[in-house]
Amino acid sequence: MKIAVAGTGYVGLVAGVCFAEKGHDVICVDVDEQKVKLMESGVSPIYEDGLEELMRKNNATGRLHYTTDYRSAYRDAEAIFIGVGTPEQPDGSANLSYIATVSRQIAESVERDCLVVVKSTVPVGTNDKVEQFIRDFLKRDVKIEVASNPEFLAQGSAVHDTLHAARIIIGTESENAEKVLRKIYEPFDLPIVSVNRRSAEMIKYACNDFLALKISYMNDIANLCELVGADIGAVAEGMSYDARIGARFLNAGVGYGGSCFPKDTKALKYLARQNGYTLRTVEAAVAVNEEQKTKLFHKASNRMITFQNLKVAVLGLAFKAGTDDLREAPSLDNVQLLLESGADICAYDPVAADNFKKRYPEGPCCKGTIQYVADPAEALRDANICFIFTEWAEIKGISPQTFKEQMQIPLVYDGRNLYNPEAMREAGIEYYSIGR
Repeated sequence: MKIAVAGTGYVGLVAGVCFAEKGHDVICVDVDEQKVKLMESGVSPIYEDGLEELMRKNNATGRLHYTTDYRSAYRDAEAIFIGVGTPEQPDGSANLSYIATVSRQIAESVERDCLVVVKSTVPVGTNDKVEQFIRDFLKRDVKIEVASNPEFLAQGSAVHDTLHAARIIIGTESENAEKVLRKIYEPFDLPIVSVNRRSAEMIKYACNDFLALKISYMNDIANLCELVGADIGAVAEGMSYDARIGARFLNAGVGYGGSCFPKDTKALKYLARQNGYTLRTVEAAVAVNEEQKTKLFHKASNRMITFQNLKVAVLGLAFKAGTDDLREAPSLDNVQLLLESGADICAYDPVAADNFKKRYPEGPCCKGTIQYVADPAEALRDANICFIFTEWAEIKGISPQTFKEQMQIPLVYDGRNLYNPEAMREAGIEYYSIGR
């Protein structure tokens, strides 16, 4: 099938590449010419495991193309997928301006009947508005239908999550729209759950917010574990055997980040309030996560007289391993607090350092300084204190003895519970983690 994809971020590009991998003829649309040239050369603008390999493979077969010319891309597409961003606004609502822009471009460009499919995460009812908006600006006598097809990929495993999804959610208002989507996903050979559009939109929010709630719940329990002398690792293990709870998303830490959970919890909270309802569980998850991000900084502040002129090793900058995404990363809040406190930061991340430099260039910053190194041992060398914010394998692989040998003061605050507390203490390290 001939498919056009609007947007080449985590949602759009991964979807387009995977559609091509399954045999569809795909053209990805972006406004950035440099980005398009980059993708044409087989280079991904985002770090995602396995994505570049599939891009090069399907570029070579001729099934995958890229363009800034949306008119030619949308003109005779059988299906157009919208995968542009819906960033959070100051009040927590979703910014739908990119959705609106693409919708109008589609309305003014299509020359044949087609199905418009919204993959972006949008508030419940948005697909209805998109369909009406397109019809309002339609230039030709063609039939346009709109369907919802939310994504459930996790950054770092997005390609695998798309090709091997637990299920495909499709939200449609007609048999024809459902038939087209089923045909598109037939080569994937995955379970399909077909519902109406508003239910599909709500499923996306309900899933993400439930997982965010699960993370915040475990962090809340971890904080209590510290007070009563329990070990959150042991508690999580005991919980994981309960099939009603499951083993995933039970790891305590410095909170969730990324492009989905923070934005989607706030958006659902906003939607509920707009409808005169308070989602108390979701609001609690948001509050717990905000406090959790800087828990270790405040714990360290109580331990230290000052951070002024201290060398602080920061290991891990991305919000999670496997991605270079910094959106809502706990490292951002903590680095800002450290710099404002006069710390001299030496930061390491195997993938996200370049992105972090765009926000915090090397050199003097606030009352402190920041530099980036390519080796975690170098970051630790002569450090007075170390913070760990991302669970990269390169960081997990550091031995307790390395901390002891490299650091001037072996003082470690581990926001991802990567190390055995007893092993760290036996190595002579003053070690603090979450809930242990």
